[in-house]
Amino acid sequence: MEHRLRHPLPPLRDRRFAYRVPWTVDRSTAPHYRLVNTGREELRGVTVSIAGSSSVRVSAPALVRPGEAVRASLSGGDPARDTVLIVRWFPPDGREYLWQVSF
Repeated sequence: MEHRLRHPLPPLRDRRFAYRVPWTVDRSTAPHYRLVNTGREELRGVTVSIAGSSSVRVSAPALVRPGEAVRASLSGGDPARDTVLIVRWFPPDGREYLWQVSF
């Protein structure tokens, strides 16, 4: 009699290709920046935060369609030296993504 053991881990899902970050940073009017959704999908739950000595004002709609932008204005400190902007969003598949922008 042959006994087959059940595999202890669930089967792996098919591998996905790397996810292309759907944002482009328009730095032409620094310290006022535009984060443009250059992808093909609507991005939901978009938030922007900052780490460092600068402060940020953001107009971040919860939904950003392709071609639309999030505006962020920095003030104070030396952003190029010690500040990063963190963008968080959810594409249609519901996964959470974080992307960091340096100045």
